[in-house]
Amino acid sequence: MKKILVIDDEEWLREMMNLALRQKGFEVSEAANGTEGMEKAKKELPDLILCDINMGKVDGYSTLAELRRNPSTAAIPFILMTGLADSASMRHGMELGADDYLPKPFTTDALYAAVEARLKKSQTIRDEAEKKLRHLRDNISLMMPHEMRTPLNGIISNAELLAHSSSTLKPNEIAEIGQEIHQSSERLARLIENFLIYSQLEMIAADPKHANTLRHGKTEHPVELIKKHATMQATHAGRVADLSFELADVAVPVVDDYLSKIVDELTQNAFKFSKTGAPVRVSLSTAPSSITLSFSDHGCGFSQEETTHIGAYMQFERKRREQQGLGLGLSIAKRLVELHGGTLSILSEKEMGAVISCKFPKK
Repeated sequence: MKKILVIDDEEWLREMMNLALRQKGFEVSEAANGTEGMEKAKKELPDLILCDINMGKVDGYSTLAELRRNPSTAAIPFILMTGLADSASMRHGMELGADDYLPKPFTTDALYAAVEARLKKSQTIRDEAEKKLRHLRDNISLMMPHEMRTPLNGIISNAELLAHSSSTLKPNEIAEIGQEIHQSSERLARLIENFLIYSQLEMIAADPKHANTLRHGKTEHPVELIKKHATMQATHAGRVADLSFELADVAVPVVDDYLSKIVDELTQNAFKFSKTGAPVRVSLSTAPSSITLSFSDHGCGFSQEETTHIGAYMQFERKRREQQGLGLGLSIAKRLVELHGGTLSILSEKEMGAVISCKFPKK
């Protein structure tokens, strides 16, 4: 049975709504003002809140704003009721996070329609979230054993070689084996880190209230951060001379840690899939309504089919694409950009290089 909270300072209206909604099989609780309504919402966690705007003490806008700030109530569908349904008040309510408006006076049919539409949409969102989580779990079970095997086999085989044949090995051979173990360990550690990050991002994407909190962060002065992380990847690839920058000093609406991850993954891809001596450029530019972070290379590029399917768990399609650059790192970068309200696009042709652009809206 769905639970509905009615917040209104007019007792007769609360009683009428209570009776009408109970006749439809809903469980109903009432609150006479915003303060009481907020307390009941946090305690009872209803499936839907109907709240009047014009009330004494705490009005509907303040009630809505407070409940949207609270993690336990932030995702509860919220319908504002008002006799002043002008465009300005409606826009203000929507900016605060209202899901719908119910103009007063209203008929019982209008009440039923608003409630059922909002509950249906809420259920659709929950079903979609469950679908995404099931998809993630299925892909986890398929991807992890195969992806972990290659670096793990390298570690085990080289460790066995040291354990059983160390007395016959020369110092330079031991050093070479140690280097191979180190490289395999780094690859395995990065795989596990990216896997955990990607799983976390998928769960955030399935939770609208959690995803919304990401969009409040930003990096005020990103130039040094971008240079630092791009240069680290260039150093690791032995290609510092190939790296160049064109960076505007403009705030990026992504927190430091996630911006660092985007730069790491996209710069690493640019070096990984282009040859030594081919230029790699990182740029940050601003436009009236957007900010764009771009990574360009002169490497193997992507086909139209590959760019079309980025983000659809391409990292799991190992039989068709072994180490071809559309792996977990690019999917992580794409998901991070999208969770922050932006879009990731690729301009590329096979063997002609690629420009990967992360475009964010200005706050």
